[in-house]
Amino acid sequence: MLYKDTRDTSVAVDFRTAVLKGMNSKTGGLFVPETLPKLPDHLLSKCTVPTFREIALETTRLFAGSEIPDADIQSIIIDAYPFPAQVVPIDRITYVLELFHGPTCAFKDFGARFMARVMSYFNKDEDDLLHILVATSGDTGSAVGSAFHNVPGLDVTILYPTGKISPLQEKQLSTFTGNVRALSVDGTFDDCQKLVKTAFTDEQLRKRFRLSSANSINIARLLPQSFYYTYAAMEVKHRCALDNKIENPAVIMSVPSGNFGNLTSGLIAREMGAPITGFIAATNSNHTIPDWINSGIYEARPSVQTYSNAMDVGAPSNYERIRYMYSYDQVRNLFASYWLDNPGTLNAIKKCNDLTGYIIDPHGAVGWQAWYDVIHGGMEKLIKGEKTNPAEPGLTPNVPEWGKAVLNKQAVGVVLETAHPSKFGEIVSQAIHKEPPIPDRLQKIMKLPDMSIKMKNDYATFKEWLISNL
Repeated sequence: MLYKDTRDTSVAVDFRTAVLKGMNSKTGGLFVPETLPKLPDHLLSKCTVPTFREIALETTRLFAGSEIPDADIQSIIIDAYPFPAQVVPIDRITYVLELFHGPTCAFKDFGARFMARVMSYFNKDEDDLLHILVATSGDTGSAVGSAFHNVPGLDVTILYPTGKISPLQEKQLSTFTGNVRALSVDGTFDDCQKLVKTAFTDEQLRKRFRLSSANSINIARLLPQSFYYTYAAMEVKHRCALDNKIENPAVIMSVPSGNFGNLTSGLIAREMGAPITGFIAATNSNHTIPDWINSGIYEARPSVQTYSNAMDVGAPSNYERIRYMYSYDQVRNLFASYWLDNPGTLNAIKKCNDLTGYIIDPHGAVGWQAWYDVIHGGMEKLIKGEKTNPAEPGLTPNVPEWGKAVLNKQAVGVVLETAHPSKFGEIVSQAIHKEPPIPDRLQKIMKLPDMSIKMKNDYATFKEWLISNL
């Protein structure tokens, strides 16, 4: 399997190079598979739903090829995933895919733990450390820090925006020691991401250090996230025979989206044969992608702070991958798009709890409200030609091909719950007037000391710190 550069398709590298480099330092382009292979029929046509680990093994075989022997792939999968992805029905046609059962209670554990072990595998014969630089708008940093902590041959520097993540998220980031440290940057997530991207294209730094990324910039973050899409789609289709008696349902994934790496992973799963019909790109007030889907004009912008902070991205990196994989018309056929502001997010948390009893975090709430609006008249209005105002919260005026399945009562929704609600306890309790329970693994972190390092939003200062401290 070869991997192409989104900005220079003449470049083709193997899996090892794509993983260890993270991106093409010469062009700033991201790596994508040259072709997307199909999952084997024996997996997709099983009478029973394959386990998550079975899906992970078969998928990794296709992307790693002969570069990692089967026995080592199995070891990586077993070590990376001692926890499950869980599908929970909350009404007749709505399922929540709980992705918070890993060590940091966020979906990014799935990508980060796999990536750390693959990187360590490829780096085992190198004399020098591989330095990982990662920007985070919330959960990425803690997942990467946890996944890479004390992994041989790897060194990690995490950048996060000061005061723009939840207190619990910051505690998760700022308490690492050893080979992982956190920089608290006076700026936004986009500023952090710009510092990291600039470092990757800095020839002086590249000559001095071996650098790689752990954001969804890195293909090794995206590929393992496809595992849970395939698993959830197969599980939901299997359950529908009993839950709602819908034969061959259109499975719609409602994805809370910021940097759009998670949704891109879903696209990869679909292209590989996962029974996914379409997607809802659900965002907050940083609605760059819904605006593009509506108008055809992509306009990156400064991010704004919201209650769903992991989605506070004004210039999503994975727009490049989506545009590489699909034409604009194909995107409009495949996606509905939706955005929600802070008052709407609070209302969604409350409404979800009132109607279903389920306590959902602010990110999942945006995805849930998007699906709720789709099936409660929103899609029907669009199909009838009623226009919505893309400058206001709600569905943007685009009708995907699967819209008719909603009207014909043949669609079911899977809402991705990307973080445990206790990570945003103040916001959740403001909405439902009770605190979500905090898992023991998060309570322990609150007692650890803050080890973060203050950093100006200035590349020269950042570069000097890297040279002095790595």
